[in-house]
Amino acid sequence: MTSAPGAEQGAAAERAAELRSEIERHNHLYYVLDEPAVSDAQYDALLNELRDLEGVHPELLTPDSPTQRVGGHPLEKFIQVEHLQPMLSLANARDEGELRAWAVRVATLAEKSGLDGSAIDYVAEPKIDGLAISLLYEDGALVRGATRGDGEIGEDVTHNLRTIGAIPLRVPDAPRTLEVRGEVYLPRSAFARLNEVRAAAGEPTFANPRNSAAGSIRQLDPHVAAARPLSIWCYGVGAVDGLELETHREWLDWLRARGFKVSPEVEVYSEVESLAAGCRAWEERREALDYEIDGVVVKVNGLSIQRGLGVVGREPRGAIAWKFAPMTAQTILRRVAWNVGRTGHLVPFADLEPVPVSGVIVKLATLHNEEDLHRKDVRDGDEVVVMRAGDVIPQVVSPTPAAQRNPERGEPPRPPERCPSCDTPTVKPEEGVWTICPNRASCPGQLHQAVKHFVSRGAMDIEGLGERQAERFLADGLIGDVAGIYELDQERLTRLEGFGETSAGNLLAAIDVSKERPFHRVLFALGIPGIGAVGARALAHHLGSMDALLGATAEDVEEIEGMGPVLARAIVETLAEERTRALIERLRAHGLQMEERGAAAPPEGPLSGRTLVITGTLPNLSRDEATARIEAAGGRVTGSVSGNTDYLVAGDDSGTKLARAREVGIEVIDEAGLEALLEG
Repeated sequence: MTSAPGAEQGAAAERAAELRSEIERHNHLYYVLDEPAVSDAQYDALLNELRDLEGVHPELLTPDSPTQRVGGHPLEKFIQVEHLQPMLSLANARDEGELRAWAVRVATLAEKSGLDGSAIDYVAEPKIDGLAISLLYEDGALVRGATRGDGEIGEDVTHNLRTIGAIPLRVPDAPRTLEVRGEVYLPRSAFARLNEVRAAAGEPTFANPRNSAAGSIRQLDPHVAAARPLSIWCYGVGAVDGLELETHREWLDWLRARGFKVSPEVEVYSEVESLAAGCRAWEERREALDYEIDGVVVKVNGLSIQRGLGVVGREPRGAIAWKFAPMTAQTILRRVAWNVGRTGHLVPFADLEPVPVSGVIVKLATLHNEEDLHRKDVRDGDEVVVMRAGDVIPQVVSPTPAAQRNPERGEPPRPPERCPSCDTPTVKPEEGVWTICPNRASCPGQLHQAVKHFVSRGAMDIEGLGERQAERFLADGLIGDVAGIYELDQERLTRLEGFGETSAGNLLAAIDVSKERPFHRVLFALGIPGIGAVGARALAHHLGSMDALLGATAEDVEEIEGMGPVLARAIVETLAEERTRALIERLRAHGLQMEERGAAAPPEGPLSGRTLVITGTLPNLSRDEATARIEAAGGRVTGSVSGNTDYLVAGDDSGTKLARAREVGIEVIDEAGLEALLEG
């Protein structure tokens, strides 16, 4: 017996409502809380079920359905719309004095208006450097999203804003009319990936995350916006009809409780000194965030006081922006110049027209490497974007769009044909990404960089022997390489201008202390191509000594987590060179540590002597949990499949490691097979 059409439709409507609720819950977990509860495949299954239901029952399709986040054809043009309440500008405070002066003005004006100026507290929240937008909800449904425009009239970009998963399409328990204000942004990590993709496709790169966010929203095809991982931070409301709250903080809490993405670190301050300290704290950590902020917005918390203070010009008296020194600036790239690194790689850097960035004058900036130089496509004479964050070396981000459009741009820069330090003809190895100076034995540039790295923090950390001293010792012939540091003595040092008995003694004592640095730091200090601090620790932990490393094959090294086949081969080839081994023996003779101390013997267990590789996603164990259990059972987990691998543990979405294991005949097991091995 078949069900009646009405019953079937009712069941479909009920299921569609369930699916919409469930999908929006997962959107909130993923895009707002960053706590996904289901896999991508499970999410897609829910969305596809809803899409199928709406296809069979088109009357169930609603504008706020999750299936409608991307839909429709590109627009022919933007429509201008008027905000229900103007989006005002903010006055700026650039130091504590200006912030205090604003607070005094606020208190004075409040008293004159008959308000209690002594009971004012302040809300401070990060000022996102993105694209300001206004979201209009009617009876809880998103009906329009618009750019700020001139503050009164903006552009209708609803079709693009709907694609952003962090923007609710429907708000529960909402007032009749609600304008939500926010800042659309592109995370820094996503910005870097986007520029890489655009450069690879031969498209102009974006100058900064703000430009890329604005460019994504202010274009006519919603599929372009949907392809970019945009997000939003909501910071307040505009016009509201049907709900009144007493403070700005209450509005932020109300928005957060209804699914909007609001900064979790909004603070309320009752006095200006702690407020200023909070602003400084945001500035100190701005470079650690995955989104751009250019200041802190400070608002009077009480809404009645805000309204009583009024507006001057287009700026509310009850709010101000504490502005940070800019992290980016634009200037002219005079030329791309080249240095030689400690491993012979030619490293490009930018010679710039001096420009202030983050409080300092920048004249030079890094261009990282040839590949980065090619990807960014900067050329001599270009106007470029320069960024500096904290104490990080300034870098050239990209040419400006105007520079990219200039028909008279110069040719792309190329590495020099001769080493800028020793004039040796440069070479580019087959399949290599670097042009190098092959004169490793006597190139002054390489020797200087090698010594500079050897004595640095994280390596041998020799106090009193910095970059200038290293350069001087090499130039004066006191040392010829890093081993020469341990051959310095009091007599030779005191002959140098500026070195007395005390300073020479202090330096020699620091050199002697460095002999106690653990083996992994010695290994890092050697500057072997491809061995960074993390790789040095991994090699020292797994092999235990320099002798074991010198005797290791490329296959042995490749088994260590993080060591791919190309890197493993390069490490073994470098360590096989006569000059490298001679240098190691000289350092050994001077008493440097060549064994990792305190390395615990692996526990005995059912997997003792067995080597396993994990690939894909296991149903019930994270990668870290599986690794910990294997090691507790006496086994070893490596990152690459080789002839020494005993088992490959394969989960969902296994990739090339699974194919490699089958190719070389390694036994493949699943999570259940792993549990059986662990139980012995």
